[in-house]
Amino acid sequence: MSSYAKKHFGQHFLHDPQVLERIVRTINPQRGDCLIEIGPGRGALTRLLLPRVEHLHVIEIDRDVIAPLRAACGDAPGLEIHLEDALRVDYGRFVEEDTQLRLIGNLPYNISTPLLFHLLGYTARVRDMHFMLQKEVVDRICAEPGSDDYGRLTVTIAARAEAASLFNVGPGAFNPPPRVDSAVVRITPRPAPFQIDDLNAYDRLVTAAFNHRRKTLSNGLRGWLTPAQISAVGIEPGIRAERLAPAEFARLANCWLAVRDNNPPA
Repeated sequence: MSSYAKKHFGQHFLHDPQVLERIVRTINPQRGDCLIEIGPGRGALTRLLLPRVEHLHVIEIDRDVIAPLRAACGDAPGLEIHLEDALRVDYGRFVEEDTQLRLIGNLPYNISTPLLFHLLGYTARVRDMHFMLQKEVVDRICAEPGSDDYGRLTVTIAARAEAASLFNVGPGAFNPPPRVDSAVVRITPRPAPFQIDDLNAYDRLVTAAFNHRRKTLSNGLRGWLTPAQISAVGIEPGIRAERLAPAEFARLANCWLAVRDNNPPA
């Protein structure tokens, strides 16, 4: 079986030893950590993590890299390999007692955004996440309101976690080298720093707003809130969604909930 990188899995295997060591230092894993690596590939990062923890779960979809992965890691007793699709994994099943998960990985570029949205559903059980991603995705995660990179991903994460871009990584650190730069991001779950009455309502309204990001709020949220209702929470209905801070989206979602609850369907 071949262990060459497969385009349909979006594989770019990290091999630069300096970058690998820097990632390990950044994560600083401790013996008792509940560590989960997503997309270990041939095990370049896995073998550096194993001596530092008692147990390491790895999630890999490509059965052809399992043999090279085991070869790289030797007979390490703490390694548990899960041949699964990371997009479908119930990460809650790895939580033991009061421990919190630490998620890491060089995420496949072709699934990184949907995987991040999937993982955000587990933030109550996660201590932190450290991921290698396409740099433009990290730029979107950490964007400021009004910038071209600012969007649904930024605002959704802001309600659940703090995000920080840690360092950039060039194409030469990978085999095969991607055509884009990469970056390592840290996502640290925490309670929302602004009032959200219902997180599901917040997510739905954010999605609706950015589905029409070039429209004004009054047009993009037509059927949700009237211009007068948008104005009532201190937001100009004539601006676009990309100019709103996460806390302003929360005010709009809270207003929509109040309007809905006060006007139940007949």
